[in-house]
Amino acid sequence: MTSYYKENQNGRSMVEMLGVLAIIGVLSVGGISGYSKAMAKFKLTKAQDQISMLLMNIRTAFATSPNYAGLNNCAAIQYNIAPGDMVPDVDGENINHAFGGAVTINEANSDGDDTDGDGQYFYIQLDRLGREACVSLASSDWGTDGLVSMTVTPEGGTESSFPAADLPRPITDTNCGLKGSYNTITWLYY
Repeated sequence: MTSYYKENQNGRSMVEMLGVLAIIGVLSVGGISGYSKAMAKFKLTKAQDQISMLLMNIRTAFATSPNYAGLNNCAAIQYNIAPGDMVPDVDGENINHAFGGAVTINEANSDGDDTDGDGQYFYIQLDRLGREACVSLASSDWGTDGLVSMTVTPEGGTESSFPAADLPRPITDTNCGLKGSYNTITWLYY
């Protein structure tokens, strides 16, 4: 006679299942951490590309002009100087960088002041940059062709200004404020 009852049951014990779940948990945490680092690097690369494109477009748009008179955010949007991925609202005057902060473009005088600018200079300013992004963007080589100076202003901190002759140079965490604070970087060009 054939017995349909299995005497030996096969399966996994609770301890084995908990071990598998623990391994999956560790791998998931590592994957999320790796993804976060990859996204931060992607945003940093995108911000560098945006600034380079913006600078090149300004130079091209004003190549035949004697100065940068009339350059501001509205003109940059209207004449497609600002890359499309930086302009969230075509009808507005806002330009944003890859980290979500504001970008300001304006004509300036030699001091970088736009209140009585003669249009011989212009600046590009990025707001709301985290410390890591600030250090990386400020330490990047933006070339000496027309660069007058770079200024880093940490939130609630002391402004640091660097003449073009001193750039590129490693910018320290002390220049870009405390972790969790936001920073502003301004590049002045002629």
